[in-house]
Amino acid sequence: MSTSTQPSPVSSPPSPSASPSPPAPAAAASQSSFVAQLCFGAIAEDLIVPYPKMKAGDQETFKQIRSSIEQLLKSKEKNLREWDAKGEFPPEFIEELRQFGLFSLVIPEAHGGMQLSTTAYSRTLQELAKYDGSVAVTIGAHSSIGMRGLLLFGTDEQKQRYLPKLVTGEMIAAFCLTEPSSGSDAASILSTAVRDGDDWVLNGDKLWITNGGIAQFFTVFAKTGQQGERSNVTAFIVTRDMTGVTTGPHEDKMGLRASSTTTVTFDNVRVPAANVLGEVGKGFKVAMKILNSGRTGLGGGAVGAMKRCIELCTKQAKERVQFGKPIAEFGLIKQKIGHMVVDCYATESAVNMVNHLIDNGAEEYAVEAAITKVFGSEALWRCADEALQIAGGNGFMKDFPYEKIVRDARINRIYEGTNEILRLFISLTAMNEVGSELKELSNSLKGIFDNPIKGFGVISEYARRRASLATSVVKREKSQFTRLHPAVQSQQMVFQELTRDLATAVDRVLRKHGKAIIGKQFASRRLADMMIDLFTLACTLSRVSTAVAEKGAASVTKELEILEVFTGQVKRRVRSNLSKIDENDDELIKSIADHALDAEAYSWDNVT
Repeated sequence: MSTSTQPSPVSSPPSPSASPSPPAPAAAASQSSFVAQLCFGAIAEDLIVPYPKMKAGDQETFKQIRSSIEQLLKSKEKNLREWDAKGEFPPEFIEELRQFGLFSLVIPEAHGGMQLSTTAYSRTLQELAKYDGSVAVTIGAHSSIGMRGLLLFGTDEQKQRYLPKLVTGEMIAAFCLTEPSSGSDAASILSTAVRDGDDWVLNGDKLWITNGGIAQFFTVFAKTGQQGERSNVTAFIVTRDMTGVTTGPHEDKMGLRASSTTTVTFDNVRVPAANVLGEVGKGFKVAMKILNSGRTGLGGGAVGAMKRCIELCTKQAKERVQFGKPIAEFGLIKQKIGHMVVDCYATESAVNMVNHLIDNGAEEYAVEAAITKVFGSEALWRCADEALQIAGGNGFMKDFPYEKIVRDARINRIYEGTNEILRLFISLTAMNEVGSELKELSNSLKGIFDNPIKGFGVISEYARRRASLATSVVKREKSQFTRLHPAVQSQQMVFQELTRDLATAVDRVLRKHGKAIIGKQFASRRLADMMIDLFTLACTLSRVSTAVAEKGAASVTKELEILEVFTGQVKRRVRSNLSKIDENDDELIKSIADHALDAEAYSWDNVT
């Protein structure tokens, strides 16, 4: 292992600069989320316009962090490849991460941490991911999910006891939810904790735990109710020094190979009652809050990796000469790079916006955070794949960084909620308020003949809204942007039109399926994809509009071009999903899948 220069640990954040930051969009804590309002055809522009900026104090702190990260990692490119091949970081490197203060990013200043805002923290993970995915996930698993529950739900006594060790990295944290028999279905965990006097006796096995082999602090979830009570889960703080805590060997993974991933076993571990995190029986809520809070960190990491891909492949395209000229001059190469830039800009726009919503006190952001994870992880996968393609044969060789980026990127669509599960979460959660209104309408109709005036009022209000979705003649409340720059008017008009399409689609699907929508995954996915595209487009619209207002259209021509391209992509995708709500091949696809499942094979061959 090569030794670095004397470390320059990141210091605690300086006092905020006296110069005020530009006004940012408000995020009222009690307001419905942006996407939930879109499902009604309403555009809550006060949540996203103008586009937020990182605060001056955060920028100053981040610049120090970025300098330290560069000092630590820039010279270690060869080491990082070697550690990836070997499948683990050496203890000396983990110690360097401690010395550079990278385990203290989100811990409050009162406990010796940097207390980064969500925006600055996400930007830090982005910077780490530009150098190495395994480093980013090691820091992210500690701060985003491993100890996040302590920050969100811990008692003062728990924080006083553990944060001083977590801030230095003396204790590294891990999040223990997944089990051999429960992945996406977190409520089906089999680990148990039984009260015995002043302790809980914990038993169970956890699988694929990031930081498992190097952690001393575990946030663990176990059943505390009777057998069969799926939702009765409790969160516990468990430390490695408790008798009965063991970890398995390092997992041999496809990507993120140097990060520690192991099983964690709890065999009659006596956990003091004082180590319950949150309320007994409310562990599922704790887990979901932790995961929702941590997803923008994953989005930040995706942005960092995309920026690295763009840096690598543009240099490669300019240097690689074929048919007498650099391949950068060929249209199909430019097409790839152009789409990579559009994907990166759109992802970054959404990630920054959700970070701001969280920093500004919004309570309803889970759907939007899930969107950044889904869109960002899939955009990164496209970007990494195209970067490797541009590199050609070199991209397939381990001497170059492309194949490692592709391997590292693949897990992003799986962990912290698979993209399939998150799509169902996005659509069903965002549609909940619309479904509630339909239910209220149904309840009101029960007494329509007893109270016809009341019944007429309910029906006429809903009829007015439905009519407004079907025609532009009826004015809809908050159906238009009013604060965007005229330079983005054409894209604004498209967004408003697509918002009406989404609201119409939600109404149609809920009326068609009712409560059965829970099992209609094809329909839910289409609605989720529409929501994902529209939220990301809204963030991009806001960002470009704000840039034009501040710098002038002549100074942001490329950003306007990005917006125009992305708007066209979103329009085509939304319209395609809308067209398939009623006319599709869903049943045929399921029939073909059932045939393959029955046979457990592909059934055709040209050899009889």
